[in-house]
Amino acid sequence: MLQIALIRQQPDFVKERLRVKNFDASVAVDSILLLDEKRKKLQLELESAQAGLNSISKEIGQLMAKGEKAKAELKKQEVASMKSALSPVQEALEAADSQLQQILVTLPNLPYKEVPAGKTPEDNVVVREGGKIPELPEGAVPHWDLAKKYNLIDFELGNKITGAGFPVYVHQGARIQRALIQYFLDYNTEAGFVEYQPPLMVNEASAFGTGQLPDKEGQMYFVNEDELYLIPTSEVPLTNIWRDVILKEKELPVKMTAYTPCFRREAGSYGKDVRGLNRLHQFDKVEIVQIVHPDKSYEVLEEMVLHVESLLKSLNLPYRILRLCGGDMSFTAAITYDFEVYSAAQQKWLEVSSVSNFESFQTNRMKIRFKDENGKMQLLHSLNGSSLALPRILACLLENNQGTDAINLPEALHTYFKAERITLKS
Repeated sequence: MLQIALIRQQPDFVKERLRVKNFDASVAVDSILLLDEKRKKLQLELESAQAGLNSISKEIGQLMAKGEKAKAELKKQEVASMKSALSPVQEALEAADSQLQQILVTLPNLPYKEVPAGKTPEDNVVVREGGKIPELPEGAVPHWDLAKKYNLIDFELGNKITGAGFPVYVHQGARIQRALIQYFLDYNTEAGFVEYQPPLMVNEASAFGTGQLPDKEGQMYFVNEDELYLIPTSEVPLTNIWRDVILKEKELPVKMTAYTPCFRREAGSYGKDVRGLNRLHQFDKVEIVQIVHPDKSYEVLEEMVLHVESLLKSLNLPYRILRLCGGDMSFTAAITYDFEVYSAAQQKWLEVSSVSNFESFQTNRMKIRFKDENGKMQLLHSLNGSSLALPRILACLLENNQGTDAINLPEALHTYFKAERITLKS
């Protein structure tokens, strides 16, 4: 959530930056300024009246001490009358504050100065590329055919048990999933990230804190009876660990990683572009999250981008890094870098990671703060990234490394998979 002080001090700047996200904030910002002014006037009126009440209350005490009970009783009646008159002012203040908050939560985060203007993924900027696109053998097939050939993933069984978008991993398919998860976690913990195993469901406050509510309510699975949301990513519970916490500067940065299943409704996702593992309702992902000093968040962002890039390099996958344009960014992000790997069998790029800096947008909602060296309370910055999402990584590993009777795995996975290749033997 944007800070009201920023909107108050630089309303035109806020409007201009949000245009980069193709968001017209003119009406919202003007309404916020009017409500903020109304709220301040009501607050001053209330504080002035409260000061008067305190003065009269002190006078009542003095009259009682002198034994002048009759005068004291008259003053008490005056206090009661003043309190009654203040009730509508208090209600008006609460209403103005509520309206202000309702409008504030509709405003996206401001895009960072380096975010390019644009409306669609075609306007994203390729920052750099790496790896080599393989030449596949004759008769190469996409991963959904490989999954059937090697008995790795049963999409039809998942459809029977639950529905489309819930695959069942079998034999070597289950083992390669487990190998990838463990490898990603080890890679992250060796880089100083502390591993967590968070809940897979969160309450409304947690979903609001990271910005899933009210922006992405339709994309999450909701357990009605208990009013809990299945997590779309472990970013949500991990970041909320620090909700309403005041950290010490010496505790920074906070570096976290976690493996969890992730759940996304992905309403309206159909067709050949979402076939197989390309888009699922339930999928596995290893996440990295950092809570950092506001002066260091862009330095940390670059470190996280390099961390994910080195992980992709270790898997020998062809990749590219894109800086997302304003129109393709999320509601909460100030800047986002997407990582895509090339699927040689499908002949297209598939997104496997997003690394974002949210600046103080999430931490303002969650009141994650620290005291600086001058004793002043400040909001921290939050960042997160996929490190990595498994489905499309697995799809590309299978497709790009396929042979006639085996799928060769990168050396980094040999120890974890306990074999150098996936074979036709189960």
